[in-house]
Amino acid sequence: MTSRDYPWSAIGKIEGIGADGGGYSCTGTLIAEDVVLTNAHCVVNPETRKVSQELVFLPNLVNGVVKSKNDVAYATNVYYGTDFKNGDLGDYANDWAILKLNKPIGKKYGYLGWKSLPSSTLVGDTKKFALVGYSADFPNPKIYENLAAGESMTAGVHLECSILRRQDNLLYHNCDTNHGASGGAIISNINGKYYILALHSGSNEVNGLLLNRAVEMSRLDEWLQGN
Repeated sequence: MTSRDYPWSAIGKIEGIGADGGGYSCTGTLIAEDVVLTNAHCVVNPETRKVSQELVFLPNLVNGVVKSKNDVAYATNVYYGTDFKNGDLGDYANDWAILKLNKPIGKKYGYLGWKSLPSSTLVGDTKKFALVGYSADFPNPKIYENLAAGESMTAGVHLECSILRRQDNLLYHNCDTNHGASGGAIISNINGKYYILALHSGSNEVNGLLLNRAVEMSRLDEWLQGN
């Protein structure tokens, strides 16, 4: 993803410092001028259930560079759908989190809305979706010499991927991902506008196969209605 154009501009890298002081990264998407959507496990450690010390959002990071250093934003508040208290796969049905930022960078980079569509509409080998993620294994600077900043410093994009099934209150998809792509939005163009239709959450084994899972956007709607 080397484009600075919308909707790609609304997607960025999250760099976090966990409660134990260790660093990690995820992907996030602006959904308002000062709000980013990502995974709960990018905010809360699923094993310790402790919230990260610091979360930084680097909008539209390309080759390790943002348009302006002044656009780097910090989370001032976080809301998350689960704290992983059950310790099982069921927790991941609510693996979403919202970061409130310290500045309205969405005015400059734009932001995406979302739609809660029924799984019957989403599921199938439709090749209608795209996922952007700052995967830890991409890009290899030996192959992409113009992206010398290294892995996870430029997002990868998988165009024309599909949501293949719904099982155990989760969606499963074939969009290409790796560590660091967690929190990446699965988006599509509907009537000329881009929307988030699911939220990549990681992978797990289903009937002997390792599949990529995603959170349904209806989970976010349910939380908003309750608040």
